[in-house]
Amino acid sequence: MASKMAFRRARARPLDGKGRVKATGGSLPQSKQMLVVVPPHPLIQHWLAIARNEFTPSPAFRTAVAEIGKHLVYEACREWLPTVEMECKTPMGMADVQVVDQEQPVLVVPILRAGLVLLESARDVLPASKTYHVGYVRDETTLLPTMYLNKLPDEIDPQARVLVSDPMLATGGTMVACLDELITRGADPSLVRIVSVVAAPPALKKISEKYQGVRVYAAMIDPELSEQGYIVPGLGDAGDRAFGTE
Repeated sequence: MASKMAFRRARARPLDGKGRVKATGGSLPQSKQMLVVVPPHPLIQHWLAIARNEFTPSPAFRTAVAEIGKHLVYEACREWLPTVEMECKTPMGMADVQVVDQEQPVLVVPILRAGLVLLESARDVLPASKTYHVGYVRDETTLLPTMYLNKLPDEIDPQARVLVSDPMLATGGTMVACLDELITRGADPSLVRIVSVVAAPPALKKISEKYQGVRVYAAMIDPELSEQGYIVPGLGDAGDRAFGTE
């Protein structure tokens, strides 16, 4: 039998400019420095070990990256998602509850190809989201990115939460190019979260120099890059490994 009541608004609260109850959440203190978070979680480290292993087959690699993505997205959402106070009826009475404000869906931006894999399980975590794809190819000589796909909206609400995924932050060129597109459209750097499996110091330095309010969530920070611009020890080419195109 269908429920007669799911949720209802709680006590009166101040309204925003659109006549809605103001959302709470997302109230982390603003920082002028970029914050890099490496959650000390054993499950993240377990799946990272599987992803690193060169003998891990493509399907298992995809699973490992997706699991890492799910855990990192969970961490990235902490005190970031807007919530509203509601009431619901339990079998024993009324309860005050908080729910994620589904009128403000997270803008999910996977950087193709491998960024798709990292967010395969994100829908299990996010109650409301919209996905916009971007694609870049990196010149193997200059290491500079070129965009070949852009499905971003023309304008982005400055209050929108934006989640960007790219398994490897190596030189940082691709991520900065993506951030340029987002910020140009109106995104607030302090409300942008980057999710990556492995990051390297050159990428983190490049991002922090241009967009200090951004936060990065990674399973590991590796020490260096190879001459070809790959993270060492890293994962290899995450796109090729995920899609079996090595």
